[in-house]
Amino acid sequence: MTTPDSSHNYGEITHNGLWKNNPALVQLLGLCPLLAVTGSVVNAIGLGLATTAVLTCSNLAVSLVRHQMPETVRLPASVMIIATFVTCAELLMKAFTYELYLVLGIFIPLIVTNCAILGRADAFASKNPVLPSLLDGLMMGVGFSAVLIVIGAVREVIGRGTLFSDMDLLLGPMAADWTLPVLGQDYSGFLVAVLPPGAFLVAGLLIAAKNAIDAGIEGRKKANASVVTGSKRVRTTGKIS
Repeated sequence: MTTPDSSHNYGEITHNGLWKNNPALVQLLGLCPLLAVTGSVVNAIGLGLATTAVLTCSNLAVSLVRHQMPETVRLPASVMIIATFVTCAELLMKAFTYELYLVLGIFIPLIVTNCAILGRADAFASKNPVLPSLLDGLMMGVGFSAVLIVIGAVREVIGRGTLFSDMDLLLGPMAADWTLPVLGQDYSGFLVAVLPPGAFLVAGLLIAAKNAIDAGIEGRKKANASVVTGSKRVRTTGKIS
């Protein structure tokens, strides 16, 4: 858990959200929507934008009223704040991206119960000033969205052979021709990739890749430290005996 003393280290907050403490790859929070709606890039972007907006705004609001919330009602009050912003996101999607809203279905209202959002509101925003809380919410949302998009892209390419299909659901008619036939027009698709087992496989590979990268970085740090501590310094006295 991030303490208030470290809240003003904006570089650390950014690194935690994007990599070190990524909600999807490290905390393993919000996996239900991550695995359920990442069958394509457009679905992943839509859910990622909604989640990032709610996470950022709820962190901001909780931080603003943190001194007025008694400890006994902090969690229910945070849930009410999050629910308010989820309702706003839902109404905006209905107004501007209604077809995408229908595709995402119940997973937009379920953002209210996303443990990543509740966790940041309770563990960070309720204990830290506005600017660090705002940045924490934004970076956690961007880190979560990045994992969504990568999983969506891999599943769409393997499962359908395309990339950026149905982007018009999010961006309108101008994106109707953005579909890229990555694996060719004759690719018949791979059904497992677009089903929930495919999401588990891709997510597992991403987690393994992150762990391997972290292990490699840690190994290099230990190797460099051993070289520095193992070297000996020769002191010159200026005397010849």
